[in-house]
Amino acid sequence: MDKRPIAILTFLLLPLSFLISAETLPEQKPTEKKESSAAVIEAHPKEDEFVITKHSVKINGAEINYSAQVGTMSLKDEEGKPKGDIFYIAYTKEGEENNPNRPVTFCFNGGPGSSSVWLHLGAFGPNRIAMTDEGAPLHPFHLVDNEYSLLDLTDLVFIDPISTGYSRAAPGVKAKDFHSVEQDVNSVAQFVRLYTTRYGRWESPKFLAGESYGTTRSAELAYKLHDEDCMEFEGIIMISSVLNYQTFTFHEGNDLPYLLFFPTYAATAWYHKRLNTEYQQDLQKTLEEARQFAFNEYAVALIKGNDLVGEERKAIAEKMSRFTGLTASYIEAHNLRFDESQFSLELLKDNRRFVGRFDSRILGIDNYNSSKDYTSYDPSYSNICGAFAATFYQYAKKELKWEKDDQYIVLANIWPWDYGKAGNNQYLYAGNSLSKTMTENTRLRVYVASGEYDLATPPGTTDYAFKHLDLDPSLRKNITMETFASGHMVYLDKPGLVKLKNDLIRFYKGPAETNP
Repeated sequence: MDKRPIAILTFLLLPLSFLISAETLPEQKPTEKKESSAAVIEAHPKEDEFVITKHSVKINGAEINYSAQVGTMSLKDEEGKPKGDIFYIAYTKEGEENNPNRPVTFCFNGGPGSSSVWLHLGAFGPNRIAMTDEGAPLHPFHLVDNEYSLLDLTDLVFIDPISTGYSRAAPGVKAKDFHSVEQDVNSVAQFVRLYTTRYGRWESPKFLAGESYGTTRSAELAYKLHDEDCMEFEGIIMISSVLNYQTFTFHEGNDLPYLLFFPTYAATAWYHKRLNTEYQQDLQKTLEEARQFAFNEYAVALIKGNDLVGEERKAIAEKMSRFTGLTASYIEAHNLRFDESQFSLELLKDNRRFVGRFDSRILGIDNYNSSKDYTSYDPSYSNICGAFAATFYQYAKKELKWEKDDQYIVLANIWPWDYGKAGNNQYLYAGNSLSKTMTENTRLRVYVASGEYDLATPPGTTDYAFKHLDLDPSLRKNITMETFASGHMVYLDKPGLVKLKNDLIRFYKGPAETNP
């Protein structure tokens, strides 16, 4: 059983205390971009700062001219006093300023404690980090035009919640006051409402796009804005979603994650060729058999608890071994239960390697005490964090003309995070907010993407959460679910990026009956 605190388990972007400063960045190759013109930083109102630059990018063979507005927006309390500044980058297509049908999408990542740099420079923005087709950053780190950007479909607003990126609490206000499910949603909701009002986007089709904990935020955010401001959204994009925290929190007495992670263990073992010949042939066939075993025989075995003994217990351990690549003796010794870290360390222990959490195809070197039950770092995160930090600093200053020397916090130390009612012997559950919003706004559509090799938010946890939404059958068609042969960030490798863009072209177009 996992002895780590719930904080580490529910923190979806590790490591918790990773902070990046400008002084530690390696020298970078200049980004090759087209000429831009910077506006003078203006007050709007006096607490706000922003810079506007002009650019162009070619998407699907068509030249898109756009403006990039980078700045901070001041949030106020009920008495009108500043309580914090949210940093944002907004991309708007030129020539569409008076088009009420032009969508706008508000984007953010998760953590909690993550900036929006991942979706920004990895998937949706007009520039992306140069990668190999397999998803490894090219050296020296640099940006290229993103031909798979969403800018041809929608304007984009990337939001850094308070304490992340350049967003900060106001002087005299404690940052920890924003470090809760409720206050995080409140502050982001205030920003979305202000931006929508200030830039005349109330009539625009509006979308939310979140990744990881950002999907929790988007479910709660959509409900809050609908309930309090009558703001309706056309769609929500959820990448590596987290709606039901019971599904992935390995706690004593909670057997659900062991079942839902099991197919991803099988996919990982298959990728690293740790299965026998029968299961090594066809991944999808193996995954279907793993799911059937997990949700039937394995589930019954866990329900039986101590009543499962003798040959019956041994038979379950042997079947688990065939699907996971772990030995039956290891499985029995761990009472038929092991979390993602234990699996990660055990699978390739004979080679002194372990698999990544965000992407179990990526290997780390285990130079530490092999008796531990959790990994000391995530190689699938370490492989990319430097590229995202370095290119953002370079891009913000050289291309977007944000002439600041402040620290851009890619991942903030926001612990302890207040999970509200979930701290009262409950698990955080955002599915009820999503189902309520979809029930009241029957036009709301949801696109859900999961990575087959994601050991942070596996597809099994996502499937379970969406199958248990309290939705009328007539609304279930509004949910589109896709699985990628990728990790947590489904867009890092080229096939995943291409698939995501193609899927979202259809998503933004809307239901077929409204688009003859």
